[in-house]
Amino acid sequence: QVQLVESGGGLVQAGDSLRLSCETTSRTFSSYPMGWFRQAPGKEREFVAGISRSGGETAYADSVKGRFTVSRDNAKKTVYLQMTALKPEDTARYYCARSRLQTQPVSTRPSVYDLWGQGTQVTVSS
Repeated sequence: QVQLVESGGGLVQAGDSLRLSCETTSRTFSSYPMGWFRQAPGKEREFVAGISRSGGETAYADSVKGRFTVSRDNAKKTVYLQMTALKPEDTARYYCARSRLQTQPVSTRPSVYDLWGQGTQVTVSS
């Protein structure tokens, strides 16, 4: 069964950096756009960043633009989220997800993603 496994979360101070990773055993990893989402307690899951199959196209939420960078290594079947200048409002559980729309641009809609990891917690203290 194909799984997505996130890692790299933790407790950091405001201004620090973290790099999240999302690995998969899927043989078809390079065929799918990937996305990062986050969910804070009491809030809806929100789009953070997404990347196309080749990595040539990326998209970001306005709240993280300029601070977060999404990338992927198709040979390693891994997608990354480099987070810098972290803020307390970035505190959330972060999930990676696989888009079911292989040939479409990166989507910000959670309903487009059909495979999700278990998430990794990021906590930013002030």
